[in-house]
Amino acid sequence: MVNEAVIIELLGNRGDPVRYTVDNTIGVEKGTLMYMSDPRTVLASDTTAARPFAGIAAAEKVANDGATTLALYTNGIFDILSSGAVLFGTGDLVQLSNAANVVQECGGVISGGIVVGQALEDNSASEVVAVKVKV
Repeated sequence: MVNEAVIIELLGNRGDPVRYTVDNTIGVEKGTLMYMSDPRTVLASDTTAARPFAGIAAAEKVANDGATTLALYTNGIFDILSSGAVLFGTGDLVQLSNAANVVQECGGVISGGIVVGQALEDNSASEVVAVKVKV
């Protein structure tokens, strides 16, 4: 995948990692933005916006390696690519965009589950910005 999040600073207990179930047959790069599925399973962000955000992959997961769990960072500051279509400012809440590993401003009615975090700087089209993630 491309555009993985990059750690600026892990907060809490070294990023407060939470372990989720993941499909053995998929590969996940470290830094991938992940969303929740039932039951307590995670998938890599994709082309659907506003998915329920779970966290950021703390390690690489190789396809068919036998591993069925993956730890996700849930507390930290990360450099994340912003959408080129939706601009936001410092302090705005952001959500998963309609592109893998990309965030955009939360619009309209906000469900707490979709919030990736709070932008720590203004963005311009397709710019990497610092986001404070707290799931």
